[in-house]
Amino acid sequence: MRQYFFKRLLLIPPTLIGVTIIVFAITRLVPGGPLERAIMESQMMDASGGSVSQSAGQGMAISEAQLAQLKAYYGFDKPLLESYLIWTGKVLSGDLGSSYRYNEPVWDVIKSRFPVSIYYGLITLVLTYLVCIPLGVVKAVRHRSAIDTASSVLIFVGYAIPGYALGSLLLLYFSVRLEWLPMGGFVSFSFYDKTLWGQFTDLLAHSVMPLICYMVGSFALVTLLLKNHLMDNLAADYVRTAIAKGVPFRRAVLRHALRNSMIPIATTFGQNITLLVGGSFLIEFIFDINGFGLLGLTSILDRDYPVVMGVVLLGSLLLLIGNVLSDLLVALVDPRVRFQ
Repeated sequence: MRQYFFKRLLLIPPTLIGVTIIVFAITRLVPGGPLERAIMESQMMDASGGSVSQSAGQGMAISEAQLAQLKAYYGFDKPLLESYLIWTGKVLSGDLGSSYRYNEPVWDVIKSRFPVSIYYGLITLVLTYLVCIPLGVVKAVRHRSAIDTASSVLIFVGYAIPGYALGSLLLLYFSVRLEWLPMGGFVSFSFYDKTLWGQFTDLLAHSVMPLICYMVGSFALVTLLLKNHLMDNLAADYVRTAIAKGVPFRRAVLRHALRNSMIPIATTFGQNITLLVGGSFLIEFIFDINGFGLLGLTSILDRDYPVVMGVVLLGSLLLLIGNVLSDLLVALVDPRVRFQ
């Protein structure tokens, strides 16, 4: 097994190289990049001057020398492969480049968003499994009961509503109509002027609606996945044999059937690791949360390609590490699994 995980770890670098090459090529080929935007802004400023544009005489707001300087500044003066190798060398030395928009190192821009995304991602991950696993067990044991039917209705209704749409509804009702919760943001402007209890309540008030939106999608998936597999295991011969030999039903469920039912949950756990920093850019946009997801969206819209590459690199790395963790959890949950 150790050899298997070592091989999986060795596959991470070439996978990252493939992903970053594709994204890097896209950032160089799509129109409307930072170079085009800089030229357009210069032309608009030149056109507003009127007489300056007439004196140019060539219909260009900038000269060829200025254009060459812009290409060198944005890194478009070299071939695609050479530019990628230069970027890769900087990444290996710990330099992700500088943001076009913020004029700061990319790592500093990303690092400032980590606490917000980790806060929401970690709480969402913990609450999802703390609630969904017991609920899935109850739904499987009491199949077709009142509690199973009522929870299924709530789960399917919540699953049918996208998180960002639910966020808009929550804002309109609890923030605009009832004025119980703040409109958005991570904390209020007077957060640091409050007492410790005041800071806790302020953070809690700002976190209620975003956490509901984060959980609504994965809540149904984890609960129903556990319920269906647990029902299959409860009907298996080894569980019925254990009960026939005198094993209490509660112990048969928790010691035997539940462990095998956790296998599909373990396979999807690694993918949820990306929630720790990735989050949802739509939910962060609605609630005005300056997290990692919103940073990725704004960097794409602003053509801030160094930040885009940094976000893609870290997101892909987390996803690949999460897949390795999923395999490790499967091996720990299911003793029959032996990776060769």
